[in-house]
Amino acid sequence: MDRLKQIESFTAVAGKGSLTAAAQAEGVAPAVIGRRIDALEERLGVKLLVRTTRRLTLTHEGSAFLEDCQRILAEIANAEASVSAGGVKASGHLRITAPAGFGRRHVAPLVPKFLALHPDVSLSLNLSDRVVDIVNEGFDSAVRVGDLPDSSLVSVRLADNRRLCVAAPAYLKRAGTPKHPQELGRHECLLLSSDASQTRGWAFTVDGDVIHLRPGGRLDCSDGQVLHAWCLQGLGLAWRSTWEVEQQIAAGQLLEVLADFAAPPNGIYAVVPQRKHLPLRVRLWIDFLKHSFGDATYWKGPPPAAA
Repeated sequence: MDRLKQIESFTAVAGKGSLTAAAQAEGVAPAVIGRRIDALEERLGVKLLVRTTRRLTLTHEGSAFLEDCQRILAEIANAEASVSAGGVKASGHLRITAPAGFGRRHVAPLVPKFLALHPDVSLSLNLSDRVVDIVNEGFDSAVRVGDLPDSSLVSVRLADNRRLCVAAPAYLKRAGTPKHPQELGRHECLLLSSDASQTRGWAFTVDGDVIHLRPGGRLDCSDGQVLHAWCLQGLGLAWRSTWEVEQQIAAGQLLEVLADFAAPPNGIYAVVPQRKHLPLRVRLWIDFLKHSFGDATYWKGPPPAAA
């Protein structure tokens, strides 16, 4: 007997509260549903349902199994819908958050394209450099750049990201070029405020180990775009992502320093509160980002223009 059909019947019986109701919904005899449940329980070696003439209740094992069955069936439906032209359309409202600078440059321009593909979806985009609590603040998903803190959130890696230490030629001419990360203490360093996402400091590889430094400086800001502008003005060294500074490096407006101590790439991630019962619109949004950022040619050209 088909295992999936057994699971579907068990889920239907648990949801409708009786064999008769589940059988009527499928258009079969109650005895057919009963045989599927019996075969499932025999195969698993546990009792899932307690059936009497008046009522039907789930056992402890049945309650735990039901949650997994519902998730599996939802994931199958989402998978079929995402590849079927005639499948279920994504709908509803999507609440997304992303870091301010990265969001302006690489998330916001993709939103109109995503909505054009899914006209029954609406979307709110929140841009902030603080680490947004997506569970308590009611967001469906967040884009995060860099190392992820340990948490119960589920993450999907969208692309690699590399951070590097940069400065304007005018600053290096005035203050000199550091040759080792430990020399950063003698330089003006432009820092992201501690209440923002970059709390572990600047990462470097020294003698094969990754170390984190939080150098000092007279200027800090919670907005990475402001730090970028200050760096271009020659006010100090900054630790920025390649997606933000690569054009200025190519133009000679900024220079990378301490390249011999560069830390391994970290990542760009989509995070969601949990994997169970993920709405189709959320899954399609993550797949859309993964497809966009996973294309190597995306990062080589200019940032996409917002539609």
